[in-house]
Amino acid sequence: MPTSTCDNPRCTCNPCGCVDCHCGVARLGDLERRVIDILWEEPTRERSGREVTNQLPGYAYTTVATVLERLTAKGLVSRRVDGRTIRFATTGTRSSHAAQQMHEALLLTGDPDAALASFAETLSPSEADALERALGELGSRPGRRGRTGPRRG
Repeated sequence: MPTSTCDNPRCTCNPCGCVDCHCGVARLGDLERRVIDILWEEPTRERSGREVTNQLPGYAYTTVATVLERLTAKGLVSRRVDGRTIRFATTGTRSSHAAQQMHEALLLTGDPDAALASFAETLSPSEADALERALGELGSRPGRRGRTGPRRG
């Protein structure tokens, strides 16, 4: 039986009726990934469909335009009409998309604490340090709980 709330902070259902909430996370096909990778190369730059197509030899303009529209519908790309040209740009970064995917995977485990512990075991020392810094910065923000537990030296 679906619950009225879920733990997904990106859930758009009101009230949430999802058994397994996947709101906010877009899955990408191979060509979608190639197209958005082109846009992520310069995330602040808008590109026309033709510019993107020119970087994908072997694909028709109409195919790439369809993919750009699908990415727009998924919320990963913004679309702006500039005269007779439609320009596209990413709505987020590669890092923010990866973070959303990691969060979805965490929610799907059924045991997020165990998954996080297992994930931590796979980190290199430099990755663990970066994660620790990020958690420390997050904990120091107003309204957030501070870190508890020992700090690595």
